[in-house]
Amino acid sequence: MTDTFPRQQARTRQFALGVPRSFQVSPDGATVAFLRSGGGTDPVTCLWALDVASGEERLVADPAALARPGAGLDPVEQARRERVRERAGGIVAFATDAPASVAAFTLSGTVYLADLRSGAPAGARELPTRRPAADPRPDPAGRLIGYVHDGALRVIEVATGHDHAVAGLGGAAGITFGLAEFVAAEEMGRTRGYWWAPDGTALLVARVDENPVQRWHIADPANPATPAREVRYPAAGTANADVSVFIASLDGQLIPVGWDQDAFPYLVTACWESQGAQPLLLVQSRDQREMRILAVSPDTGTTEVIRADSDPRWLEIVAGVPARTGDGRIVWTKDSGGARRLLVASAADLAAGRDEPVTPPWLQVREVLAVDGDTVLLSASADDPTEIALWTWGPAGLARPAPAPAPQVQSGARAGGTTVAAIRSLDTDAVVVQVRRDGPEAARISSFGEQPLLPAPQPRVLSAGPRQIRTALLLPSWHEPGSAPLPVLMDPYGGPHAQRVLSARAAFLTSQWFAEQGFAVVIADGRGTPGRGPEWERAVAGDFAGPPLEDQVTALQAAAQECGDLDTSRVAIRGWSFGGYLSALAVLRRPDVFHAAVAGAPVTDWRLYDTHYTERYLGQPGDGSGAYERSSLLADAAKLSRPLLMIHGLADDNVVVAHTLRLSSALLAAGRAHAVLPLSGVTHMAAQEEVAENLLLLQVEFLRQALGVAAPHAW
Repeated sequence: MTDTFPRQQARTRQFALGVPRSFQVSPDGATVAFLRSGGGTDPVTCLWALDVASGEERLVADPAALARPGAGLDPVEQARRERVRERAGGIVAFATDAPASVAAFTLSGTVYLADLRSGAPAGARELPTRRPAADPRPDPAGRLIGYVHDGALRVIEVATGHDHAVAGLGGAAGITFGLAEFVAAEEMGRTRGYWWAPDGTALLVARVDENPVQRWHIADPANPATPAREVRYPAAGTANADVSVFIASLDGQLIPVGWDQDAFPYLVTACWESQGAQPLLLVQSRDQREMRILAVSPDTGTTEVIRADSDPRWLEIVAGVPARTGDGRIVWTKDSGGARRLLVASAADLAAGRDEPVTPPWLQVREVLAVDGDTVLLSASADDPTEIALWTWGPAGLARPAPAPAPQVQSGARAGGTTVAAIRSLDTDAVVVQVRRDGPEAARISSFGEQPLLPAPQPRVLSAGPRQIRTALLLPSWHEPGSAPLPVLMDPYGGPHAQRVLSARAAFLTSQWFAEQGFAVVIADGRGTPGRGPEWERAVAGDFAGPPLEDQVTALQAAAQECGDLDTSRVAIRGWSFGGYLSALAVLRRPDVFHAAVAGAPVTDWRLYDTHYTERYLGQPGDGSGAYERSSLLADAAKLSRPLLMIHGLADDNVVVAHTLRLSSALLAAGRAHAVLPLSGVTHMAAQEEVAENLLLLQVEFLRQALGVAAPHAW
């Protein structure tokens, strides 16, 4: 065998290349635009269109024919890709006009416009915008393209090339119009900062002033001649960016949008989709215990509260809401009856508290994916949180548009009666993309993803302990039951907003590779992870350490009871980001259970992590609650008695390397041996091929030595 799984996984960007994604359906349901690279190892993503009636896929734009030689990414685009964890190149995002007849995108800071209509010739034309340009978006009629350059929101007329600023003159230090600030993109899921009016005569624009935010500096010690990069990082308890909103007319007049920004400083999202309907803002208090939906007057900028929600711990942001149905009702969610449930009601009913959910308490709403007239497409979990399915709610009630004979993980898009369903399951590593037209399957979109060089994962899914913690156990394919006991590797994320135990074989590929090296691998989604309802998520309020760590121990015990071949005298744990934090926490506080750890990009002191994420769970530093002290690793340094390897990218601007360096300093001061692997030029994604490949190999070698595991299997 000349190839290996670590090399293949790195080269395929974790098997994401060649897989179709970013689906957008035209309002008539006839066309699906999407992104896909040409093969499982091709990192250059192209824009494609599917004709639903014929099933024909058409290449719309190929970056190889468009990109300027030698042109690279500008800092704004680099930051955007880091926030959304974009690993591919080429066309990685696009926006269309209202009928989805044209699509705008950037390559190397240049704006291109492509024709999506059936029969149009392949290719795209360059627009004479200023460069570098960011986030181009056509107006609803496709006559104008908005984009951001040098901090200003500009509009170019497609027919004439006339280009002018409509918000901001550009160049103002720390001030931008039309872009999302760091915490919005990293934590709220909002990557945009402007929205076209339905008639194309104005735009809703976010103004971001980052001057209040403290300056941090990210250096490259491997290249001391390179100046440190200055970033604005709002650490917990410090100042955020000042975000305000304006109505911008095409002639550059700005009308400020007014609300109580002192009480509600966070702009979560906005929508302005329906002709004749007021734009909506969703704003949030700093402690995230209150949210308001505001209706904005486009003429005056005044706002009216049409929905107010509160919770004594926090309110979770749900992607896709608020939105409007075709008849003007507002789509929202409500925590009720132990579940996150869908609301569809008029503004008057919402304001008056007439808000009976339209989904049952046994269905956990994950995300609203689309609103197609009066039909809402959502992803949700029923009794089993490992399954995520597509559901629709509309005039005919609640239904499954893509029913499955077995549990699956589904996502998708919908418009004009056409539903795209991207399906993962335990039966295959591939993504199956079905296109359904008014119910029956009409076409499929091809996937060019590679087949993993690995035995197919066959996870045993358990419900561990009285809390029924969803836990997956993976064994080596070559292991014979009752033979030599297997050392155990816990492989969690274990924190908010990420779920590892899913009804999708592809979710277990890396864990299965570790199993093939001679480990029994255990993965557990404990308290705080998504899919189990609001109370499950909020069980980590004020304490990131206790509940997540306790649940990992419970899952380990359940797995050992399920399979007598687990050697619980040799247990390691590995993870990245929150999983890295949890791994270091495990060997510091439970060395009786965990005997070695690999902590990748760990948060070690939550005072160094960002405001919106950290304050949601732990409150303000110094508020007397002790939450930061309970959750920090630094005070536990003297307790280390087990092998610990910490890995950190020196260019990480999300979990900065100071986290690892401060824990390492505390361990050194306490005389505790440990290892640190610094990664020069690597960010939080660790996406470089040679880095991604060798990180797996180095981790398994460390774990083998720490636990005394025999030489790895051929896989």
